[in-house]
Amino acid sequence: MADKQAALMVQLHDEHAAALWGYCLRLTGNDRAKAEDVVQETLLRAWRNLTVLDESQGSVRSWLFTVARNIVIDEWRTKRSQSELSVAEPPEAGGEPDRTDQVLLSWVVAEALARLSAEHRAVLVECYYRGLPVAEAARRLDIPAGTVKSRTHYALRALRLALEEMGVVA
Repeated sequence: MADKQAALMVQLHDEHAAALWGYCLRLTGNDRAKAEDVVQETLLRAWRNLTVLDESQGSVRSWLFTVARNIVIDEWRTKRSQSELSVAEPPEAGGEPDRTDQVLLSWVVAEALARLSAEHRAVLVECYYRGLPVAEAARRLDIPAGTVKSRTHYALRALRLALEEMGVVA
């Protein structure tokens, strides 16, 4: 039983450690020490949950990425709660909203966009990020409007697949 677990962990490491390392490096703002800690904790949790990984229907890589993301979020929240001071009155309504989840989600989406082809990424940037109508996006990309529509359709499907592989969308 122990030999099987060891072999499974070696296989898990060989197949996913490099991608997990790159992902954790981005999540930690290129802090190599923190990224190493997150990768190590993620693999430790994988070792503790080998039965879940064996029986899961989803991708092992997406499970690992989700665990790593949750570790980073939990660490950030713990640090934030330790640094907060108790006050008698709640903060004013005009204060800055917490944008942590938004920032983390933008990192995940940026990672997923990087996995798309250049053509798919270009139509999504023009239509969704820049908010351009199809005709204007077609003019900027120098392609027909129908091509923009079809590429957008397939780009969104590819983006969803990339996010699913990362464990973000069910």
